[in-house]
Amino acid sequence: MAAAAAGALRTGGEALVRARRAGIAVFVIRVAAAGLAYGTQVLMARLMGEAGYGIFATAWVWIAILGHASLFGLSQSMCRFLPQYRARGETDLARGFLAGGAAAVLASAGAAAAAGAALLWLAGGSLGEGRVLPLGLALATVPVFAVQDYLQAIARSQNWPVLAILPPYIVRQGLVAAAMVAAVAFGAPAEPAVAVGCTLIATAAAVIVQGLALLRRLDPALLSGKRRYRPREWAAATLPMGFADLTLILFNSIDVLVLGLFVPADAVGVYFAATRILQLVLFAQYAATAATAPRFAEASARGDDAALRALVRGTVRLTAGASLALGAGLLLVAPWLLDLFGAGFGAGFGALAILVCGAAVQSSFGPAEDLLNMLGAERVAARVSFAALALAVTLTFALIPSCGIIGAAVAMALATAARGAALSVAAQRRLGLSTHILA
Repeated sequence: MAAAAAGALRTGGEALVRARRAGIAVFVIRVAAAGLAYGTQVLMARLMGEAGYGIFATAWVWIAILGHASLFGLSQSMCRFLPQYRARGETDLARGFLAGGAAAVLASAGAAAAAGAALLWLAGGSLGEGRVLPLGLALATVPVFAVQDYLQAIARSQNWPVLAILPPYIVRQGLVAAAMVAAVAFGAPAEPAVAVGCTLIATAAAVIVQGLALLRRLDPALLSGKRRYRPREWAAATLPMGFADLTLILFNSIDVLVLGLFVPADAVGVYFAATRILQLVLFAQYAATAATAPRFAEASARGDDAALRALVRGTVRLTAGASLALGAGLLLVAPWLLDLFGAGFGAGFGALAILVCGAAVQSSFGPAEDLLNMLGAERVAARVSFAALALAVTLTFALIPSCGIIGAAVAMALATAARGAALSVAAQRRLGLSTHILA
C-alpha cells in the first residue's frame, strides 16, 4: 500500500511538472501573441479610425462566434475521448472520432455561413452601406476559422499545446498585420472590408501551416486503418459541451453586441480596444486550460486520484497568482497602451479596470469548467454556463443604455465572477473536487 501511494504521488508530481512546463510554454507564446495582436489592433485602429475600427470589431466578433460555435463542443470532447482511447489502446475509435468530427465541423460551419449570408441579404440596406461587405467577408471566413479550431483541438488532445496555439495566435495574427500593411501600401483603402479580407487570407494560410505540421507529427496509426464509431456516446457528451461552448462564446461577446445596439461605432471601438488589452490577463487561464484539460481526462481514465488532485491544486495556484500579477501590472501601463490606439481611446481605462477585477476574481475559482467537461459532468457545466449567459444578457441590457461602456464592463465583471463561483460549487458537489484558491 505504501509503495502504491508513493507511486501515485510520484505520478501526480510528474504529471504536474509536465503540465506546468506546457502551461509556461503556452503562456509565453500567448504573451508574445498578445503583443502581436495588440500591435495588429493598434495598426487597424490607427488606419481606420474609431468608427471603422468599431465595424471591424463587430465583424471579428461574428467570425469568432460562428466559427467557434460550429464545432458544437468537439474541441472539448476531443480532449476527453482521444486521451482516453490512447490510454486504452482503442485506436480504431480514435480514427472514427477524428473522421466524423472533421465532417461535422465542415458541414456545420458551411451551414452557419450560408444562413448568415441569407440573413445579411435580407437585412440589406438597413445595416448601412459600410457594414454589408465586411460582414459578408466575415461569413466567408467562418468555415476556415472553424477548421483551424478543429486542428487546434487535435493538437491539444495529443498534449501538444504549443502546436495548438502557435499557428492561430502567432502565424495568423502576424499575417493579418502583414496583409493589411501590404494592401494599404499597394493602394487599397484603409477600410473595414479590406481588414476583414486580410483576416480571411491570413486565417487560410495559418490553417495550411497547422494542418501540414499535424500531418507530420501525428501517429500514422491515427491516419489510416479501420474506423469504429460510437455516434450516440459521442453526441451525448459533445452536444452539452457544444451548448456550453456556445453560451460561453456568446457570454464573451454579448457586451460588444449589445453595445452596438445602443452606442455609436466609435464607442464600440473604444470598448473593444479595452477588451483586447484585457486578453493579457486572460492568457494565464487559457494557458492552464491548454496544458491541463487533457491530463485531467487521462488521470481520471487511469483512476489516479492523487495525480488529479495535484493537478487541480497546482493549476488554481498558478492561474490565480499569474492573473493577479498580470492584472496589477497591466493597469499601471494601461493608459499608455490605450493611447497608442488613438486620441479618443483613453476613455476605455475605467472599463478596462473593471474588467480586470472581474477576471482576477474568476481565476481564483480554478479549473472547475475543465474538470466538469473532462470528467463526465458536462451537462452541469452547460446549465451553469447558460445561467451565466442569462445573467450577462440581463445586466448588459439593464446597464448599457444608461452607463454606456462602463455599464458593459460592470455587467461583464459581475457575470464573470458569478460564473466562476457557480462552476466551482458545481465541481465540489458533483465531483468532490475543491477548485477554488482557498481549498
